[in-house]
Amino acid sequence: MEVIINTIISEFSDFNDLSEFIIVVIRLLLAAVLGGLLGLEREQRGKAAGIRTHMLVCMGAALFIFIPQQTGISDAEMSRVIQGVIAGIGFLCAGTIITRKDEKGTSGLTTAAGVWLTAAIGIAVGLGREQTAVLCTLLAWVVLYVVPFFSGSISNKKSSSLGDDEDNTDI
Repeated sequence: MEVIINTIISEFSDFNDLSEFIIVVIRLLLAAVLGGLLGLEREQRGKAAGIRTHMLVCMGAALFIFIPQQTGISDAEMSRVIQGVIAGIGFLCAGTIITRKDEKGTSGLTTAAGVWLTAAIGIAVGLGREQTAVLCTLLAWVVLYVVPFFSGSISNKKSSSLGDDEDNTDI
């Protein structure tokens, strides 16, 4: 019976010490918060990929990077892991893009780009590049919240000069 208990304990002992556990908790929580911040804007606009999707993408990307890093993976192998994460996220992003046949244009590009960027932020967090991830999140917030004020006025000027009343600022 003691062998079984020791086997179970060893099977659930991923962390060598408390500091390693704290690092994992901090990175996953940071990924959840940063992803949630990006998803907040999409949620407020009523888009399909909102807070939860962005949080899960960011945490998933961080975890896909952090787990191999814990095992001592080489840089060349880590490059392949990152490529796999990016390719997988590409499929998820493609699902958010819709080409409308009956109308002009395409929708979902901003959401797809946001999910893609959220995965990149998760990768940065997983690699321990927390400051880079926070900086990128802040810049993304500027793009998502500030740029529409400027692009909306540019789009309105352009559409009024073309005689077009369609607003495609969120394409």
